[in-house]
Formats: sequence, structure tokens, C-alpha cells
Amino acid sequence: MNSLTILLTYLGVINLLGLILMGSDKKKARTKSFRIPEATLFLVALAGGSIGSIMGMYIFRHKTRHWYFVVGMPLILLIQIGLGVFAVWYADFTFL
Repeated sequence: MNSLTILLTYLGVINLLGLILMGSDKKKARTKSFRIPEATLFLVALAGGSIGSIMGMYIFRHKTRHWYFVVGMPLILLIQIGLGVFAVWYADFTFL
């Protein structure tokens, strides 16, 4: 397995996790059970799951009234895209 495959697999899994956590927290909010901390939702996004988290926000209509999610999640994604572009343009990716 090469590095690119590992990276893409990781990103797929972490984004799926972000999507699932948003759906799970929405279900818990409806049933008034123990909730997933907002910090956990942001940590998953910061770990690379921002696309899945954003998708989960809008698919499940969850956290869309909280400005810090509506602004924060896309901001995390933009920063991650910027870091990815920087890495591709300026880093030596001969190991890929």
C-alpha cells in the first residue's frame, strides 16, 4: 500500500466518521439523550473530516443555527485545502 492510498483511505474514514457523528448527535438531540460534545465534532473536522462534518450538518439539519459551526466548519475546510495546495506545490512529494 503506498502513501497516497493510505492518505485517501484515512480521509475517507475520517469524513465518514464526521458524517456519522453529526447524524448520531442529531438523533441524540431529538431523544434528549447524552450528546456528543461540540469539541469532539470540531476535533473530527480538524483531523480531516471537515467535508463529512459539513455534509452531516446539512443532510441532518444539525448545528446549522450555530454561527460557529456555520462559519467554523467551512473555515476549517478552506484552511485544509490551502495546506493541501501548499504541500503539493512546495513540498517534495517524491515518496508518493
